[in-house]
Amino acid sequence: MGSGEWEVGNPPPIPTSHSLFPKTNMLSIDFRQIAIVAGKEFWDRIRNRWVLAVALVFTAFALVIAYFGAAQQGAVGFRSIEVTIASLVSLVIYLIPLIALILGFDAVVGERERGSLDLLLTLPITRRELILGKYTGLAAALAFSTIAGFGAVGLILSPQLNLTALFHYAGFMFSAILLGLAFLSLAVMLSVFASDRTRASGLAIGTWFFFVLVFDLLILGMLVVTAGDYGGAVFPYLLLLNPADVFRVLNVFTLDEVRTLYGLATVFPEALSSPTILGGVMLAWIVGPLAIAIWRFER
Repeated sequence: MGSGEWEVGNPPPIPTSHSLFPKTNMLSIDFRQIAIVAGKEFWDRIRNRWVLAVALVFTAFALVIAYFGAAQQGAVGFRSIEVTIASLVSLVIYLIPLIALILGFDAVVGERERGSLDLLLTLPITRRELILGKYTGLAAALAFSTIAGFGAVGLILSPQLNLTALFHYAGFMFSAILLGLAFLSLAVMLSVFASDRTRASGLAIGTWFFFVLVFDLLILGMLVVTAGDYGGAVFPYLLLLNPADVFRVLNVFTLDEVRTLYGLATVFPEALSSPTILGGVMLAWIVGPLAIAIWRFER
């Protein structure tokens, strides 16, 4: 009997999803599948006007800060890019983490509650590719809205800025994108661990409160209680445990005027404030939670 024939009473095995769509190994990644999922996530945000709404919020707030940020001192109008960036840093620390967490908290748990996750996993796509595709699409939407919103303000201010100022403003926008990607990674990780959307949203809000509001208060309280005897030396390193603080330091130490305004130059070592080091720390905040999310989702 030939190899392609089957004996009577001995039917061929029913092919499973793994035999229909074999993977060479667990580490293999089909970037086409990632691109398909990412494209769907991105265009869903475009169609529901989410990107447009966020971009308009960024543009409106940035313009108000640029022209009216010094109104309390009796000055109205654009002053300098350094002062504008210093004010925008505070705005971004509150706004972008919140937007990123809202954007990604139901990336996985939402699909699970709607019953579409099991359907997606029957397709020729691995769990790793699904997570990476969703994250890439959401990250693209967040980055696009950030560039569109703050970039529009940059175009409006460009006649009043020289090349150095434009370079600093571009660096600010890039660091804002990194901050958003870090909190988006945290949101996806929470979405994987949460059992339902209600818990995921609660975890997202709690994460925002901790990193944006509570973390710095805890460090400040530690310094006050110990009178600076024990916390002063480790204070700069503790700030690296918060992506919002890394973003703040990254922008503060690139501008001399802003550095003096914040007063961090006396407590933060010059070597640790290197843009390369701080950028690496921010990259770790992006990769770390996302890697944990992939590990948990594949279990």
